[in-house]
Amino acid sequence: MISAYALLIDIARLCLWLAILAAIFVPLERLFSLRRPPARRGNLVPNLGFYFLSSLLPAFLLSLPMATVIAVAHRIFPAAYFGWVESQAFWAKLVASFVIGEIGFYWGHRLSHEWRWLWRFHAVHHRPDHLHWLINTRAHPVDIVFGRLCGLAPIYLIGLAGRGAGEGNLPAILFAIGGTIWGFLIHANINWAPRWLEPVLSSPRFHHWHHVTGGAGPIDRNFASMLPVVDRLFGTLHLPAGNAWPTEYGVEERANTVAAQPLPA
Repeated sequence: MISAYALLIDIARLCLWLAILAAIFVPLERLFSLRRPPARRGNLVPNLGFYFLSSLLPAFLLSLPMATVIAVAHRIFPAAYFGWVESQAFWAKLVASFVIGEIGFYWGHRLSHEWRWLWRFHAVHHRPDHLHWLINTRAHPVDIVFGRLCGLAPIYLIGLAGRGAGEGNLPAILFAIGGTIWGFLIHANINWAPRWLEPVLSSPRFHHWHHVTGGAGPIDRNFASMLPVVDRLFGTLHLPAGNAWPTEYGVEERANTVAAQPLPA
């Protein structure tokens, strides 16, 4: 059971991160805005609520499944295997963690679009018709937990992260932190689409096409968080020529598709 003191520390930490993120992205979205924000501002309080909920609850809910994954890994592989993995250079473990974690996240994200019961939770993230940096954490806790589990479980399962909270977990921690921070960037309302970088690293334009609504472009594309090459590998990459951006975002009712399922309140 988490103590009240630990909870207050976590809330204070999240407030500090929120201030830092706002100091970065609010000016960027004003100076390099892709499109004018809507006149209504009533979504700020719900978005802040999602920010705190999506940051606090999943970490608690993930503890048991991640402990199970680690226990299974140590029953499947011999101790010599983990010793060999631990002996590898840090940079090699870090690169492997990002690649393997991205592939795991990709399939978790893709299944969240393809499986009806998962889409009911994931659709909460797709409902906004205007994207900005804080939309990154506007998601149902079940969706957040599932996505993080799909990304982190393979890293721990093959021994790239170990038991406890020591240095051996650093590659997985950096993957989780990097993916979260990059998530704020790719949701931001900024007109930044470096063509030289987009084949290697996801951009706001790359992810904005993931949020396109039907009729304004192909849906169910660009599932990766940071590495577009994963979408290219599995045939779901969509980056139009030139500097084309989606014109409409959100979720529409589509017959015979997962999006036609009821959404959570």
